[in-house]
Amino acid sequence: MKLNIYIKTALVVAAAGTMTSCNDFLDQEPQYAVTPEKYFNDESSLQYYANNMYTILASHGNWSYGIYGDDIHTDSQISLNYDGKYVPGNWKTSLDDGNWTFVNINTINYFFDQVLPKYEANAITGNTDNIQRYIGEMYFFRAYQYFSHLKTYGDYPIIEHALTDNEPELVEASKRAPRNEVARFILSDLDKAYDLLKGTTAAKTRINADVVKLFKSRVALYEGSWLKNFAGTAFVPGSQDWPGKAYHPDFAYPTGSVEAEANWFFDQAMAAAKEVGDAKVNSLTPNTGIVPQTEGATLSAIENENPWLAMFGTLDLSGNPEVMLWRQYSQSLGVVHNVVVMAQHGNYGRGITRGMVDAFPMANGLPIYANGAGYHGDKTIADVRRDRDPRLYVMLKEPGQKNVLIANSSGDHAEPVEPYPVILDSNTERNYSTGYALRKGNSFDQIQCANGNNYTACPVFRSVEALLNYIEACYERTGAIDATADRYWKAIRARHQGLDQDYNKTIQATVMSEEAKGDWGAYTAGQLVDPVRYNIRRERRLELMAEGFRTADLYRWRSMDQMVTTGYHCEGFHIWNTPMEAWYNAKELKDNISSKDLSEYYRPHEAKATSEVKDGLKWTMAHYLRPVPIKQMMLTSPDHQTPSQSVIYQNPYWPIEPNLPATK
Repeated sequence: MKLNIYIKTALVVAAAGTMTSCNDFLDQEPQYAVTPEKYFNDESSLQYYANNMYTILASHGNWSYGIYGDDIHTDSQISLNYDGKYVPGNWKTSLDDGNWTFVNINTINYFFDQVLPKYEANAITGNTDNIQRYIGEMYFFRAYQYFSHLKTYGDYPIIEHALTDNEPELVEASKRAPRNEVARFILSDLDKAYDLLKGTTAAKTRINADVVKLFKSRVALYEGSWLKNFAGTAFVPGSQDWPGKAYHPDFAYPTGSVEAEANWFFDQAMAAAKEVGDAKVNSLTPNTGIVPQTEGATLSAIENENPWLAMFGTLDLSGNPEVMLWRQYSQSLGVVHNVVVMAQHGNYGRGITRGMVDAFPMANGLPIYANGAGYHGDKTIADVRRDRDPRLYVMLKEPGQKNVLIANSSGDHAEPVEPYPVILDSNTERNYSTGYALRKGNSFDQIQCANGNNYTACPVFRSVEALLNYIEACYERTGAIDATADRYWKAIRARHQGLDQDYNKTIQATVMSEEAKGDWGAYTAGQLVDPVRYNIRRERRLELMAEGFRTADLYRWRSMDQMVTTGYHCEGFHIWNTPMEAWYNAKELKDNISSKDLSEYYRPHEAKATSEVKDGLKWTMAHYLRPVPIKQMMLTSPDHQTPSQSVIYQNPYWPIEPNLPATK
């Protein structure tokens, strides 16, 4: 029977020969040689197995903008092309789907099946701390993989051992567990990882105990938010319309109710985040508010002008106290990316939106629309940046600024001086999809601008997330900002020189109807949230801009319901009837971008009158979760043909036949 959950995990045998030892995230192979009969009997074989799992972590891949382009298809970052999920009826069920896979889970479970008995029998040779480290890392990786499935499908099979080619076993293992049980399983794995890692030390290119705690806070906050915001709907176990109801007739929350279960997860998030936050709150990387522009200085001197900016484009993050895990790249080993080239240009056609830009307050802490804010308007990019939150002032590129301060002819794909936004070139390597582009990930050293041959570091986990997680979990759990959350919030703002630390000033001046114009996070379940909750979400959006958090945040907040009935128009910079209009040929502008009759702001998705989203992006409730592939349901039914008889149930509002759209 061909089931995705059936994976025969072959023993990985390293070829004999000289190999360099690996302590760094994905830089090279470890030094060891092993034969199959000796596998998992020594420390080095455990290390090799663990090293290969680091590929599942988010980091920069080549020929893209790396993780800085991972907010794509949200209200924060868009390309010229819209995602079909925002067109009702476009997304349809399919027979197969590579997202419903157990490859990594089975690989990890095979490791545990082989290693744990030997570990308990003290039959593995090598350094005890290292042996514990690699086992702990594998628990982390299983949790990480399961979290990906939780976000994608919600309810999911919990499998703790490698599976064999036995049909009854495979069918039984295919049964989906309620999502809260999956989340609890993830937290349990993270607790095991922490217990094994807490007494070990390693370079920050390997998983460590603090990373485990940070990730635990992320998972717990996600599930607590989901249960709270979707309570009473088909997306939460135990509800009247939950598709798993007939499959789990005796389901009950261990805490007694969905509300209590959500609070349990918030408690877990707060506790884990506080452990990291208290240790790291005073060591956030400072943002001086400076964009280096002086040529002739050394790279270290340039980076010292603004350590926060440098954090996203430096070579080595081992000494950065905020960065808890990072990926190292190496030109000589061919472990490279293209992020710097994309930061020099238009971010690989993944521009931030008007809504993202407008979310940043002024440096005085006031929203741009507030009386006394001192907002200079958006008729030029220079005006947009002027007197703004230092995060925007530093990251938003402005025509005429220098992107290169250290010249090197090998960097032949550099853009030494920032041009006018390239909105008339559809080539994704050059296109500015919204007119706005970030310098996040840039290096001022031109040597990094050889196409597809960049080797700057990638931050994978940063401690500031723990502070943000605590603030949000605290408010969701208690309805108030406690002393710890207050301290964390002020610390986040204090690291940005020139930004008013008084977040209450921002809250008091917030008008939710104004914020709703450019921020889906202003909503939960189709209703505007209160200003405190919103500003917690705002701070998270600004602090983690273009780092791949936005989609998951919007989903757990249930922030697209309002788009079921009201389309949302994604906009970029203010092009029509501004001085920026003169930057372009009038006829080319008229022929190639959205009409000024629609809006004075650039609407990349509406350049053609026939666009499917001319009335705005729309939402479909089913799209909060991905449909289970129909073939999986067929293969786990008694006759291998009838999905309705499967042990696997479909996600809310998705049909059990292929090539059909959601019903709601």
